[in-house]
This record gives sequence, structure tokens and C-alpha cells, in this order.
Amino acid sequence: MSSSSSAAEGAPAGAVNIDALSLDQLNSMKQSQQGKLEQLTAQYQALRAVSAKLSSAQTSLSQIPQNGGGEGREIMIPLTGSLYAPGKIVDPDKVLVELGAGFFVEKSAKNALQVLDRKGKVVEANSENVLAAAEASSRNVQAIQQAMQGKMLEIQARQQGAAYKNQMEKR
Repeated sequence: MSSSSSAAEGAPAGAVNIDALSLDQLNSMKQSQQGKLEQLTAQYQALRAVSAKLSSAQTSLSQIPQNGGGEGREIMIPLTGSLYAPGKIVDPDKVLVELGAGFFVEKSAKNALQVLDRKGKVVEANSENVLAAAEASSRNVQAIQQAMQGKMLEIQARQQGAAYKNQMEKR
């Protein structure tokens, strides 16, 4: 089978031969890849923050004594990131777990830990995927920068060659 694609054989579908692009096209592609890299980095940081919150929730939940030991225990209930209200644990084995999109469900502490663990695994998998995409985007930016440097050296060499030719013709 032959392909009429201009991409090199063995290159992934949608691959672009950056050596065939102009300096302006390379610059535009570099800016696009840098923007994509910034977005991926922000996504990765957000996922890491969610992972830390899930881990903190698991730790907090596992520290509440079960089987009546935590009942009546005084705690500080966060109202905002820097505002707390005093409270007491009524039933340490019943907690509300956010399922997402503002939906909560009552679970036993054991089941809540399982939900948090599942959520944590999903976040970790997504983090790994975003990190891999960010690394690929970073490699693309580096390859484009190298191609741009090569183009600039090529242009500089042509200019020096033309200047040398003009100088030799004047003699």
C-alpha cells in the first residue's frame, strides 16, 4: 500500500515535518506548543492538589476512632479555607462523601475510605496521562527550537555567502 501523505514513513499520523516549515511557521507552532504545555502543567498541578486533598481526607477519616470512641469528640469544622466553627461528632461511622458536581451521599467510614481510594486512583491515572502529554509537548517545543536555530544558522550562512560573493565580484 502506498500513501500520498507528505509525512515521513514510520511517522505517526498527523506528524509534521518541521524541517520543511518556514521560520514564521515554526515560531507559530512553538507558541502553540508552549500554550499547550502551560495548560497541561496547570492541569497537572490541579490534579496534584486534588490528590493531596483526597489523601488528607483519608488521613483525617482514618484518625476518627470508630465503634463509639469518636462520638461526642470536639472538632473544628472548616467553613472556608481560613474560617472554622466548633462542632461535635454525633456518629463517627456516618460521613457525607461528595460524589461530584455537588452531590453528597452518606456512607460508613469504611465505605467512605473506599470511595476516597477509588477517586485517588482515578486522579493518579489522570495525573500520569497529563504528565506524559506535558513531557511530549515539552519535547516538541525543544525540537521546534532546534529547528528554528538550524533555520537561522542556514539563513546566516546564506547571507555570509552572498556577502562573500559580492565582495569577490568587486575585486
